[in-house]
Amino acid sequence: MDFQLNGQHRELTIGDREILLDVLRDRLGLNGPKYGCGLGQCGACTVLVDGAPARACVMRAARVAGRNVTTLEGLANRVTGQLHPVQQGFLDGQGAQCGYCLNGMVMTTIALLERHPHPTDSQITLALRDNLCRCGTHQEIVVSVHHAARRIAEAADVE
Repeated sequence: MDFQLNGQHRELTIGDREILLDVLRDRLGLNGPKYGCGLGQCGACTVLVDGAPARACVMRAARVAGRNVTTLEGLANRVTGQLHPVQQGFLDGQGAQCGYCLNGMVMTTIALLERHPHPTDSQITLALRDNLCRCGTHQEIVVSVHHAARRIAEAADVE
């Protein structure tokens, strides 16, 4: 199977029943996507497949053949190490406690801000409704998404 992972071409031999999360974590050594519920219900395993959020714990790896997969590890600038605006937004807004849900929150937020560059609180809540945070930082997460949206807008104004 050939696919793009974080901007780099990958070629792997995979079994028909292999799950994307297992391939990413166990075979490729990526730790961003987390194993949470294993049922696609908590969001900890979220990756972007062609820019759309996908639950890696329930997706067969074969489904990403010929597609672009982005994980948390692919967000920061490879040369400078500068964080993606959404990552920085979550730091600015203190949107993480234990950090376990953070992967899914960040990846889902990236997709949200592509569709809605200046989201309302209700759009944020709706987009992140299936990403569970057991620490109860939901208010900080909404604030973090607004911080990220501002950072992206500011970066676009500079360019």
